Amino acid sequence: MIITSTKNDKIKNIVKLRNRRDRDKQQLMVIEGYRSLLRASNNHIEVTEFYYCPDFFIGENEQSLIDLYESRGSRIIEVTKPVFEKISYRDRPEGLLGVAPYFNKGLEALELGESPFLVVAQSIEKPGNLGTIIRSTDGTGADGLILCDKCTDLFNPNVITASTGISFALPIVQASTKECLEYLKENNIAILSATPSADTLYTDVDMTGPVAIIVGTEQYGLTDEWLKESTINVKIPMLGQADSLNVSTATTLLLYEALRQRENKARENG
Repeated sequence: MIITSTKNDKIKNIVKLRNRRDRDKQQLMVIEGYRSLLRASNNHIEVTEFYYCPDFFIGENEQSLIDLYESRGSRIIEVTKPVFEKISYRDRPEGLLGVAPYFNKGLEALELGESPFLVVAQSIEKPGNLGTIIRSTDGTGADGLILCDKCTDLFNPNVITASTGISFALPIVQASTKECLEYLKENNIAILSATPSADTLYTDVDMTGPVAIIVGTEQYGLTDEWLKESTINVKIPMLGQADSLNVSTATTLLLYEALRQRENKARENG
């Protein structure tokens, strides 16, 4: 099947999926680009429709990915260059785009390790920040990411792109602040909240035990409820005129400090 018209109903519907209200109503997301689609495949995300345009291919592996999705039952649809330009949301399209159903998971879906290591992101506003947090959480081997009081939509195409498809690989669940606090307490997980107003440096805190690193919204930080319930509040030193870091940068620093401590402890224990 080849679609040549930008007024085709399928094409018009994909454009609608840029809007969160339409995504939520249809419970569908758009996955664009080779890496994101490959990771979706590797993590058993069902892609119902797979659109491609050879004019935008930049490598030699596109056809094998198309064949893989076709073997898994995806409907494969070729489109012309103007049509793909219409449905693409990227500045430099790669000619590959899929439509897939949402996957929604609650706290019960988390599988905790012997010494749980979690990230809680409260009301993150910007897709790029959430995508980076997802990549850093995965990169440090954390057990999962809890999106608390969600603001940015996990299924926003820009989140998927910013995470390079890691959002399909990392255990990500969604919960309210109340639910999350109850979960952490029930599992005896220390609550480490990041805030510029703290007195303790993040490098002076033991993160080798069960711990959840909590970060808040870009503009206002964490709510008073989190700061009040924290086991400890920590700060990242700021020696210039800026009073805080971008939330994704701060999260990455905290995560890799936790990883450093955990790896050092593992070496000490042989």
